[in-house]
Amino acid sequence: MSDVLSIIIPAYNEEKTIHFILDKVIAVKLLGNLKKEIILVNDCSSDNTSKAIQSYITSHPEVSFNFIEHDVNKGKGAALHTGIQAASGKYLIIQDADLEYDPEEYNILLQPILDGYADVVYGSRFMGGKPHRILFFWHSMGNQFLTFLSNMFNNLNLTDMETCYKLFKTDIIQGLSLQETRFGFEPEVTAKTAKIKNIRIYEVGISYYGRTYEEGKKIGWKDGVRAIYCIIKYGLFG
Repeated sequence: MSDVLSIIIPAYNEEKTIHFILDKVIAVKLLGNLKKEIILVNDCSSDNTSKAIQSYITSHPEVSFNFIEHDVNKGKGAALHTGIQAASGKYLIIQDADLEYDPEEYNILLQPILDGYADVVYGSRFMGGKPHRILFFWHSMGNQFLTFLSNMFNNLNLTDMETCYKLFKTDIIQGLSLQETRFGFEPEVTAKTAKIKNIRIYEVGISYYGRTYEEGKKIGWKDGVRAIYCIIKYGLFG
């Protein structure tokens, strides 16, 4: 695989923000002279996300995009599966299409891998001195509980299992048999990664510019219940 960072961006009803995040992704200067492979997966949005992406691609001919569309809505996890399998870079990172995470921090996650210490790096919203928007108490408690439960089943000491920012050596994540099509992706990929012999997982502090539901946040309590099920299922049975 080439010295490229594959950036997987699942999108569902993000017509209002997709151009902002793409501007930020394009602007990032990566460590180690890495190039970028931007893979956009539109999960059959019901708004004009598809047209917004196509218009953006047309207006930026100097940038190489891989735009994939699902014919039916399959869920965020399924969109990630599609993007992961399409990736050709040496490294891979997941980027939500909203503005909750800052692409300028890719290099923070890349550093432990490029220095030869890590195979996988999680970006934690709950460690370090980065900005963190204050939002929902119960979301925070739920996240901490899910991370605790995941750590218990997988013998890890992560502080933020549910983070979007997960950076992998691409061959590692492409070697996993992933099944979860919605928000169960996070506990599943964590459990299956933790079971790889001699895997080196690191965690670094990142900022977080969270959204309210009025601003487009999509995850709900049912996803939390599913996450508990996935933690137990994949933690016990792989």
